[in-house]
Amino acid sequence: MESIFHEKQEGSLCAQHCLNNLLQGEYFSPVELSSIAHQLDEEERMRMAEGGVTSEDYRTFLQQPSGNMDDSGFFSIQVISNALKVWGLELILFNSPEYQRLRIDPINERSFICNYKEHWFTVRKLGKQWFNLNSLLTGPELISDTYLALFLAQLQQEGYSIFVVKGDLPDCEADQLLQMIRVQQMHRPKLIGEELAQLKEQRVQKTDLERVLEANDGSGMLDEDEEDLQRALALSRQEIDLEDEEADLRRAIQLSMQVPEIYVKILHRRQVHILLQKSYGREEKPTLKSSSSSKIHQDIHVESRTQVQEHLTVISVML
Repeated sequence: MESIFHEKQEGSLCAQHCLNNLLQGEYFSPVELSSIAHQLDEEERMRMAEGGVTSEDYRTFLQQPSGNMDDSGFFSIQVISNALKVWGLELILFNSPEYQRLRIDPINERSFICNYKEHWFTVRKLGKQWFNLNSLLTGPELISDTYLALFLAQLQQEGYSIFVVKGDLPDCEADQLLQMIRVQQMHRPKLIGEELAQLKEQRVQKTDLERVLEANDGSGMLDEDEEDLQRALALSRQEIDLEDEEADLRRAIQLSMQVPEIYVKILHRRQVHILLQKSYGREEKPTLKSSSSSKIHQDIHVESRTQVQEHLTVISVML
């Protein structure tokens, strides 16, 4: 794409851009095209003078502005056609009956010049590929062979006049290079107006952002401190919640451990009570009154107390 010559729009010089993009170089300037326009104006004046310089038509013609150029830089199709004759090139109307009878496939041509109202642009084949070289675009637009006929038909529906350029175009670097390689275009170029509008919007957004930053320059640190404080408070609340959850968990575990302890204590008291009843019940109801029976009673009493102590020891271990 870098090798393709592409003049972008300046003022209303689209005719100049159209010719230079077609010929792939800076071949024409506004001064040169103005000279051609003045020459055409003089030729028209001389033809009108043939009817008499005192005629009403001649005086009306002199009062009218030039039909071949204006102060904005617009040039007529006659100026473009005469400029191309210098290079041995001719323009034929694409939708004329004479050309349509030839039934030529557009992809077999070399270039087209398109006009709508006061805008001119070129569609040209470079190498083996077609390109839209409209000066209103930010760069050349690749057109596939299958899309070319549809593209031209769409231009005609929009009101464009299309001219086929006949003759041998001058050699150019882009044509020679693209004969050997084919290019691919990932992103189509935008209209210059769209790009300028996008750049302007970006500048406006940047200016607004800078204005906001300047306005918040004194309070920026306060905002940062406030954000740090909010984060610290949030973290502290999370820690408190975690501590509360841990405390509740510890109480639940402690309570679960206390429940069996209560049962063990109840069991302990009950077993002691039963043992004591058995022990003292035997002392209150002696069955023998002799010394031998007394000795047996003492032995039973000692044995009962020993069993009570052993039970107490076992229960203590369980606790």
